[in-house]
This record gives sequence, structure tokens and C-alpha cells, in this order.
Amino acid sequence: MTDDSRAGAQGGAARFAGSVAIVTGGSRGIGRAVAESLLRRGADVLISGRSAGSLAEAASELGEVAATAGAGRLATVAADVRRPADAERLVGAANERFGGVDILINNAGVGHFEAVAEQSTADWAQVIETNLGGVFYCCRAAIPVLRRRGGGWIINISSLAGSHPFANGAAYCASKAGLDAFTAALMQEVRFDGIRVSAVAPGSVGTAFAGSDDRHAAAPWKLTAADVAQVVVDLLSHDARSLPSRVEIRPSQPRKG
Repeated sequence: MTDDSRAGAQGGAARFAGSVAIVTGGSRGIGRAVAESLLRRGADVLISGRSAGSLAEAASELGEVAATAGAGRLATVAADVRRPADAERLVGAANERFGGVDILINNAGVGHFEAVAEQSTADWAQVIETNLGGVFYCCRAAIPVLRRRGGGWIINISSLAGSHPFANGAAYCASKAGLDAFTAALMQEVRFDGIRVSAVAPGSVGTAFAGSDDRHAAAPWKLTAADVAQVVVDLLSHDARSLPSRVEIRPSQPRKG
């Protein structure tokens, strides 16, 4: 990562020039918006996802962004963050393609929303292993590279559900509460290596999630994926002396009732 980007230099497409970012779950929703924002600011970005079709679609659309003057380069890797070997492969791919890793955005996530008495063990395991286990695997793979690069950023996309549990969301809420604790502990482990760790916890975001359709998920009062991406790039722009370790973002005027 360049000194200017570490210091939060402003400057449009050049703001993160020389930085390499991995965005898990980067083919859609919040991850895709974060990837686009980083590309437009000059970072080289590797996105991952489980669906080859979604990755191909995102690569086509984001490739147009990456091709614009001053924008960063894009790579894609089909991977399941629940598999430790896939997490290692993601970091290895970023090393091979772009020469290192400076930013890790752990965004991949799933949700199954049922009463505890009715939830299958498979659904429980998928939520916990993706939303919490996958972050552990990716962080463990990336930290040695970040240390060799002299520091960087890890941003974990959490949720207000981690601190505001709700009925029929036990698995999801537990995974995000665990992610918040993991993030706080990791921040203290690596801060003196120059690695800053933060959680971004959105409220209701108008994206397709848990099998919903974009048209039904979106609502005028909800946050957009771009709103969350703005928080991420603002965090990355902080001076090296500054560590906002947790940011909550919620709709300013949520639906009543």
C-alpha cells in the first residue's frame, strides 16, 4: 500500500492506487458495490463468490469500470470461504496476480431465518461457517501477507443483528455477534503490526439476501449497497494514526411499526 493511501490521500481514481484488495462475496450486493468503489479509486481488486455465473456477470460489469482511465485492475476467483483451502487460494491468487494484499473485505455471508426448533443442522452450520468461520479462514490466510507488506486493513461486514437479536434469526444473529467479538479481539492482536481491523455493521440494506428478489428487497427507506461501500472507503481513507474499530450504519428514517 502506498504512503499516500495509508495517510488517506484524497484524489478520486488515484486514492488507492498501488493497493490490492480482496472482497469476498464480491459478485453482488454490498461486496460488488465495495469492489466497484475500490476500483474507481485505483485499487486492484480480486472478488470471490461461489457462483461462477454471478462472478462472470460481475466481471463483465466491473471490467468496464476497471477499463476506465485511472481505475484499478480486476480479477475473480470462484471460492467457498467455508473451506480453509479456498481462503488460502484466494490470498495466493491476489499475490500471484497483483503482488500482495493490502485490504481484506470479509463480506461473504448467508442467512437462514427460521425458529430454532425448526432449523436444520445444515442451515445452522452454513450460516455459522460462512459468516464466522469463513472470516477466520480468510483472516488467517491474509495476515502473514499483510505483515510482510508492512500493514493494511481488514474490514469485516457485520450487521446490527449482532447487537439487536430478533426472533427467527438465532443463527444469523449469533454469527454476527460472534463476528463482532472476533473482530474486536483480532484488532488488538494485530494493531502493532500496522494492520487495522474494523467491523461495519449495517441495518436494513435493500439488496437480495436469503433468497429474496432485489425488487422486493429494495425499499425507499432502506440503505443501499453503495451507502455501505461509502463507509468502507471512508474507513480506508483514515490517517494511519486513526482506527475507527466499529461503524454502525442504519436507515435515517426506517419504516415505522
